[in-house]
Amino acid sequence: MILLTDDQRDLLLANGRQRDVDHLPVVKFFNPLGEGVWLATELDADGDTLFGLADTGYPELGCFSLEELTSIRLPFGMRIERDILFTGDFPISVWIEAARDAGSIRAAERILYRAAQPSRDGG
Repeated sequence: MILLTDDQRDLLLANGRQRDVDHLPVVKFFNPLGEGVWLATELDADGDTLFGLADTGYPELGCFSLEELTSIRLPFGMRIERDILFTGDFPISVWIEAARDAGSIRAAERILYRAAQPSRDGG
């Protein structure tokens, strides 16, 4: 699987030219066999340096390398994958706070989307 579609790359590059904006994450990468989730909001003009929220044991805001994510080899021939169902839906500031409060991006994702669901009792 390619980690970035052309449309995602274009949006990440555009976001990278607007650094002072609280962007929605464009793409989510994950380790299908264990720890490791990355939410990318921006891509530098170098085409490699992504900015966003990385969680390899503790969620941290910063830069990470697309090339390094691509080069990771996991057991059974697996690699880091892109979550094709991920929609971003919340600004990165919301993800940061939720991930730090919950202890991980995965836990934050469950909490954020559960809270965003309409109530079943109509109230």
